[in-house]
Amino acid sequence: MTGEANVHPRRRSVASWVTYDLANTIFALGVVGLYFSDWLVANELPDTYLAVVQVGAAVVVIFLAPWAGARSDATGTRVPTLVTTTLIAVAATASLAVGPAWLTLAMLWLAVISVNTGSVVYDALLVEVSTPETRGHISGLGVGVGYFGSFIGLAIGLITLDLLGWGYEATFRAIAAAFLLFALPAFFFIEERGVVAAGPVPDVADVARRLLRSWRTAGRHPGVVRFLMGRFLYTDAINTLISGFLAIFVIDELHLDRRFFTALMGVAITAAVIGGLAAGPVIARYGPLRVLRTVLVMWMVAIASGVAAGLTGLTDLAWVIGPVGGLALGATWAADRVVMTRISPPEHLGEFYGLYATVGRFATIAGPLVWAVIVDALGLSRSAAMAALGGFVLAGWWVLRLVDDAERDGGPELTKEAGLPPASQ
Repeated sequence: MTGEANVHPRRRSVASWVTYDLANTIFALGVVGLYFSDWLVANELPDTYLAVVQVGAAVVVIFLAPWAGARSDATGTRVPTLVTTTLIAVAATASLAVGPAWLTLAMLWLAVISVNTGSVVYDALLVEVSTPETRGHISGLGVGVGYFGSFIGLAIGLITLDLLGWGYEATFRAIAAAFLLFALPAFFFIEERGVVAAGPVPDVADVARRLLRSWRTAGRHPGVVRFLMGRFLYTDAINTLISGFLAIFVIDELHLDRRFFTALMGVAITAAVIGGLAAGPVIARYGPLRVLRTVLVMWMVAIASGVAAGLTGLTDLAWVIGPVGGLALGATWAADRVVMTRISPPEHLGEFYGLYATVGRFATIAGPLVWAVIVDALGLSRSAAMAALGGFVLAGWWVLRLVDDAERDGGPELTKEAGLPPASQ
């Protein structure tokens, strides 16, 4: 990351980046993690519907995210893409629970695509608002402060659904308004340095070819592909749980009501804030990869407690999911995006974040499909589905043991030394 150390971003730029994490989390928890799942259960719709939305969105993002990342590298600007994707997501969120069920499913599909495509350029903006020395701290700050957005999402539902009885339509519109409000500073105050990668601006029709080329480029940089493989495995479990299936598990499998789940999420969010904020100094001391592998062990403990609760009927075990899973969640995202910045060359950062997002989307295909097959096709319990997710986390932990996250400067010099053609050719 040569040349970054002397760049000191303005505080308002850092604050705006952090605040966008809060906005994004309002959507992630308020819509995907809780109230859409609750709407699904209230309308007596099967788990497979949520899986179809997640898989359908993931298929699009798999191709769209790398293109968006590579395009931001080529133009040297990422904020315009973030603005566009956010506005589309806000409009789609405001349209949920309006009209027939298929329309709500379609709008959620569009919102998830937009949010996840925007996340590619948002994550890549981390280098604009931090230095190599502060990267772990800023990433952890974004996660920690971001999870306050979960409290906002919970509060919106408690007010609109439980206190005022306005229903799901009003709840989703209120969440959309909050999402937009907290995203606005990022639109205007994040300052970019305009670092432009070699090569032309990619065309959307060139997505498949660029995706293959991006993977070939990643293979030239030590640890990148192995890290992405490990990320696929552990995000398979994590994204499945936080995309609504944990809510279904608690409400339908453990037979606990939405208010219990809301309380459980309150504990989890508090722990996630602590995990995200505490992760910064821990990452700085021990390194992001060591922290990441440790929190994956915590994930296995949290998932095992849920499985035990489902099999034994001891629903008090579900409370372990809150503090342990919450701490792990906050620390996971704080650590794994720092690993990505450390092992990626600056000129390919947006492009590699596209791959980073792509493996997350593949995981969003695999996880819900595995869940749907186990529960709806095979007729097994949701505890069995949870156990399968725990197996994915274990596999991810195993893959990461051989990754080296020592910071490197893998620019054009590395390409020349390896005797390989530049990625832009």
